[in-house]
Amino acid sequence: MSFISGISIAGMALGVSLLIVVLSVMNGFDRELRENILGLMPQGAVYHRYGIEDWQALQIQVEGREGLMNTAPFVQLQGLLSKGKNVAPVNLYGVDIEQEKKVSVLPSKLSEEARASLTLSGNNLILGKGLAETLQAAAGDKLRVIVPASSQQKALPKMAVFTVIAVFDTGTEVDNGLALAGLSQAQALSSKPHTVSGLRLQVDDLFAAPALVRELVRSLPYGFYGSNWTQSHGNLFQAIQMSKNLVGMLLFLIIAIAAFNVVSTLIMIVVDKQGDIAILRTLGASSQTIMSIFMVQGSLIGLIGTSLGLLGGFILCLFVPELFVWVEQVFGIQFLKSDVYPISYLPVDLRVSDMVLVGLTALVMSFFATLYPAWRASRVMPAQALRYE
Repeated sequence: MSFISGISIAGMALGVSLLIVVLSVMNGFDRELRENILGLMPQGAVYHRYGIEDWQALQIQVEGREGLMNTAPFVQLQGLLSKGKNVAPVNLYGVDIEQEKKVSVLPSKLSEEARASLTLSGNNLILGKGLAETLQAAAGDKLRVIVPASSQQKALPKMAVFTVIAVFDTGTEVDNGLALAGLSQAQALSSKPHTVSGLRLQVDDLFAAPALVRELVRSLPYGFYGSNWTQSHGNLFQAIQMSKNLVGMLLFLIIAIAAFNVVSTLIMIVVDKQGDIAILRTLGASSQTIMSIFMVQGSLIGLIGTSLGLLGGFILCLFVPELFVWVEQVFGIQFLKSDVYPISYLPVDLRVSDMVLVGLTALVMSFFATLYPAWRASRVMPAQALRYE
């Protein structure tokens, strides 16, 4: 019986620990989307169909609104980068690095020298790691930037030579197509050199961004329009939430199966201990006493299994990222590639609320699993049980 009880405990511990780890990984993806990807790309933006000339006045006009934390101008260009025979599409962002610090985490990932270089008058460029690998470019290399004309189809594309001053690595999909240049240098390549593409917005509440952008655009003159992160990364966020819910439901079923193991274990114990139960009944033990014995035993199995599972899940969450990297290095396989997945590393965000929820769920399931075997034990008739003793 102790062996079977040990199997039940092991099953409960395994289910609980796996659920803790998986929920923590899904929480990690959710956190990285909020803090890194949406910290790099605009949470919201306001544009004008003909570009914004006096962006400083617009910035003063919109700042101070409820829910809006900071704004920064940017120039966004779609073009090509070439180095020798290597060519790659690029999303070129022209930024004022001092203003960009207020709305993006990207400047914090750059060295002080690289940030200072973007404020200079020269054509300097900072590439994402994936883009640099595609072009086989490194700091100091010269790249040709080609930006097609957007307004007139017959106009020739604008071209300029930029010097790569740094390569940034955020570990996200942003690295595969983003390049940074100074605001004035990007303006010179655009079809309207005296304008910026728009104002980037940093909001207080991510989920309030769509409504905030709509209200902001309505308050501005004709020609302005807006966008928000739900249009660019909303599907990714929904996919993460759906995956978290589905995986959580499947792993809760594992805990339910472990609870059924408690049922089978207690039923076997009841069958094996019928003679002992009958003797206790003849000595005056009530049905409630017999039920309480088996309910305590089943609950103890659930408590030990849940406690071991919570401890195991906590320890695994501490070492899962390092273990993931070690497996990739040993087998020479990169499981998460930023050109396929939003990030190239395995994030873990262990939350106390998840541990409490999983622990309570496992304990409640274990308790209810003891009711039928305990009731069956209380129904043992002493005369029948002791007839052949």
